[in-house]
Amino acid sequence: MIKPIEQDPITGFYPEIEPYRSEYLKVSPVHELYFEESGNPNGIPVIYIHGGPGGNSGPQDRRYFNPHAYRIILMDQRGAGKSLPMASLEDNTTWNLVEDLEKLRIHLGIEKWLVFGGSWGSTLSLCYAIQHPTRALGLILRGIFMLRKHELEWFYEEGRGANYIYPDVWENYRDHIPSAERANMIKAYYSRLTHNDQQVRLEAARQWTTWEIATSKIHTPAEQVKTIVTDDFAIKFARIECHYFINKGFFETETWILDNIEKIRNIPAVIVQGRYDVVCPATSAWDLHKAWPEAKFRMIHDAGHSAREPGTSRALVQECDLFALILKNGL
Repeated sequence: MIKPIEQDPITGFYPEIEPYRSEYLKVSPVHELYFEESGNPNGIPVIYIHGGPGGNSGPQDRRYFNPHAYRIILMDQRGAGKSLPMASLEDNTTWNLVEDLEKLRIHLGIEKWLVFGGSWGSTLSLCYAIQHPTRALGLILRGIFMLRKHELEWFYEEGRGANYIYPDVWENYRDHIPSAERANMIKAYYSRLTHNDQQVRLEAARQWTTWEIATSKIHTPAEQVKTIVTDDFAIKFARIECHYFINKGFFETETWILDNIEKIRNIPAVIVQGRYDVVCPATSAWDLHKAWPEAKFRMIHDAGHSAREPGTSRALVQECDLFALILKNGL
């Protein structure tokens, strides 16, 4: 009999575990993707899709899943995390990433897997499921982001929303750009993040990344922000993220996800959203919920954007546990 695993009483997280496999998968002439597996090799396959674009997976991301029940798969997307080449924008689009997930699934010999993603990870999870609906056992989505124009403007442009809530943090992000260029902050940052001068790229990356990290929780101490925003992380995160945003996510239309919900309507799914999410405001999750009422919807009333705030992490772990029970029993 398998002994119960003690979970963190505040976050709900399972104990830290180490991967039993970590490798690279070459997905194109340019890109090699880092991936790892942990938990139960014979368990329910679950793919963790990180945010950004340009974020990364890490040890904490294994802890949403019961390691007795799940075969836990983490992957760093093109140019991000441990994947190579670092911060590369070449052949780096939403549709490249969707097909990378399929290549990994096939490489691992998995017929279907549970898809778990938050923030940009929710975007990519939805795109993957829409393109490959027969491969998703279910979807666990958090901090919904659909890369629509008003979502980007809310967070990155002055006078559109987020800067009214975090005016102190906004000033450093804004002041890095000369006033003559502030009418389009994403464009202004993109020109610097793709500049020939490495120092210009790095200084812009620090400001861009600090703005997002500092606003991702209801309260993030300044020292914690500095710890997260290393030069290595910032350059990957900011360059890739801004690359996707300047290209409007490589979508044909900004409502592409909502326009294609019919293709995933019958896939079991849950949407978890922080009420006070400033990075990906709750209106996006609500729009998805209205278009897709079949998906379970959970508003977390004491949380912002981060998946690691206790209310959100507990909800995510609960939903993973529930999926494991349902899938195990074939309900």
